[in-house]
Amino acid sequence: QQEILEKIAYKRSQGQNSNLVVAATGTGKTVIAAFDFKSFLKTNPGASFLFVAHREEILKQAQFTFRQVLRNNDFGELFYGGNNPNNIHQLFATVQTMNSRLESLNISPTFYDYIIIDEVHHSAAKSYDKLLRYFTPKSLLGLTATPERADGEDITRFFANNISAEIRLPEALNLRLLCPFQYFGISDSVDLSRVSWRKGKYDIQALENVYTEDNRRVLEILRNCDKYLRSLDEVKAIGFCVSIKHAEFMQQQFDKKGIKAGVLTSAQASDRKHIIQDLRNGKINFLFVVDILNEGVDIPEVDTLLFLRPTESLTIFLQQLGRGLRIAEGKEYLTVLDFIGQSHAEYSFEHKFRGMLGKTHTRVKDEIENDFPHLPLGCSIVLEKSASEIILRNINKVSNGGYRNLLHKIQQFKQDYSVELNLKNFVEYSDTSLTNIYKHKLSFYEVVADALQSEMNKVDASKYGVLYDAMSSTWVSCDSPSYWHFILNSLDTNFENLQSTESQYLLMLYTDIFDKAPELASYKDLQEFFKNYFSDTIVKSELQEYLKMRLEQSDVMEQDFNFGFDSVLKLHGRYTRNQILAGVEKSNLDKIFPSREGVLDLKEKSMELFFVTLDKTDWSNTNTAYQDYFINEELFHWESQNATSESSPKGQSYIHHKEQNKRLLLFIRECKRDENNNTMSYVFCGSLEYLSHTNNKPMSIHWRMKQRPPAALYSEGRKLASG
Repeated sequence: QQEILEKIAYKRSQGQNSNLVVAATGTGKTVIAAFDFKSFLKTNPGASFLFVAHREEILKQAQFTFRQVLRNNDFGELFYGGNNPNNIHQLFATVQTMNSRLESLNISPTFYDYIIIDEVHHSAAKSYDKLLRYFTPKSLLGLTATPERADGEDITRFFANNISAEIRLPEALNLRLLCPFQYFGISDSVDLSRVSWRKGKYDIQALENVYTEDNRRVLEILRNCDKYLRSLDEVKAIGFCVSIKHAEFMQQQFDKKGIKAGVLTSAQASDRKHIIQDLRNGKINFLFVVDILNEGVDIPEVDTLLFLRPTESLTIFLQQLGRGLRIAEGKEYLTVLDFIGQSHAEYSFEHKFRGMLGKTHTRVKDEIENDFPHLPLGCSIVLEKSASEIILRNINKVSNGGYRNLLHKIQQFKQDYSVELNLKNFVEYSDTSLTNIYKHKLSFYEVVADALQSEMNKVDASKYGVLYDAMSSTWVSCDSPSYWHFILNSLDTNFENLQSTESQYLLMLYTDIFDKAPELASYKDLQEFFKNYFSDTIVKSELQEYLKMRLEQSDVMEQDFNFGFDSVLKLHGRYTRNQILAGVEKSNLDKIFPSREGVLDLKEKSMELFFVTLDKTDWSNTNTAYQDYFINEELFHWESQNATSESSPKGQSYIHHKEQNKRLLLFIRECKRDENNNTMSYVFCGSLEYLSHTNNKPMSIHWRMKQRPPAALYSEGRKLASG
């Protein structure tokens, strides 16, 4: 929750006052909203407040939560049905009542300073649409566990076209907020490789025909239910189907085998509560559904999920998985049976496994081949041999498809989507990483022209290939909004008398581009480099688009840090080692300082930098795999180099650094390489203060971190430390 609050605060600091939070079911999104409003009150005392939801039960629970967090048992009044408030200054209202009374209330669009829309995936409906278009609060916060709507409407349009913060299912599982799962990938005999594919999805009618033409597949499903589940008259299972006909077919086939089954689709909407209650009390054991349980339904008793169709959307897959992850008495784990067969060439299995793994920087392929070492606590994934082979072939084909695969994705994009083919849309809709787009050292739009066989003024590949290489690797690894803003704002600037911070930024940029190809760097000064290198309008235009997208993607909340000299480095910024060296004035245009050690002693500045990698499992030399980890949010355990003892000059400089006026700065990265095999960058975590030590050669030192690390980095570090 703290991590999400930090991300919202960062977005606001960038001028984005409408923010969308996606929080997995059970993770306390209302608590997050309450703490965010509490923070808002500090700078806006007495702020007017409106919380909108579509059900009375949600309002009552939200009012209770806000009163607890704010420690004010009189906060907010309820407004629904026949319940009329005495004061509308701070209100919990149903959307239906608010809409029907909006005119009679006679309030201005700016009346409410802070508005929360709960279950905001309903916002595309006219009732929510009306409120969102009418009110213009100082702060708008949308909450949902399910950001995608079945009707395809985009809810992010009310929230600066992006999701501000998320807490994913794996994180919630690690925090024990949800029930652990055991996932079985089961070999499916149905071949979908020739099933029609339209607009990034399988054709529903074609899938329905394949799944309902005979009962052979149903018999295979039943055999696997017998194999993997306990007694079939004890489970409470949901089966996700492709269509109403498919769901009804499955229910009929199970009934024929004497298994208590039901069906819930839009056709049974009026009986929804009754049917769900039948599942909860055991009158039926299997409930076959079509999309209708993707969102907002809390059935904690569900202990089994059947994925009876491929799920193209990661969001929908996680929504459906979440239907079974609520904690319930007597429920030890959720069992998931996912039926995996030959897929269409456009289908990708990788996304669902990435979604279940959460924040890990290892490749999904490596996770599969090593039996998923980084799963959330208590969870397991078991793949049958044939299913595993299908998945690995699919992932290998996608990752090794190279340039031809990229061309095909672009061609498919034009066929499947009506939105403009630009860099941002292509990344979002085609699920293609910036690494895969730019690793060919070509402009994205040059690749688009090649794919669509259209004309384009080409750029000089020998000159700009190194820039696109940096955009695919170096810049994907680092994240500093202040750095992105500098480049973006400087593209039309002619630098003359450089300030020291401008020199540092330009040197960062210079080394980012030419570090791997120094032979191409032939500029006499940084001003000449910048003026000449970014003179091409095509290059500049694409770079602007790239940087704007990186700024939208960023959730880093940088803070100024006093180095005792001018430096562009910001607390919590993520930097490459070369960028850090430029930021502490160790490198210059003529020479990039060759630092590869875990420490860098800047004697001239009475400062030492610690470069720490938390996960050292891929280090070949175990002698240098130092034990570095967070003890808590204030303390850090660090091992010195092997030769350092407490009596050595180096050891003494650590113990007595305060007396010697020596500053020790901490830079941390999670692991050596990310899932795209790019070298990971370091997060600047501020300064250290010596507390105590044990051992010699190496010394094991406990440091106090004078600035708290970012919540996301700390969470990942604690996860790594716990194994």
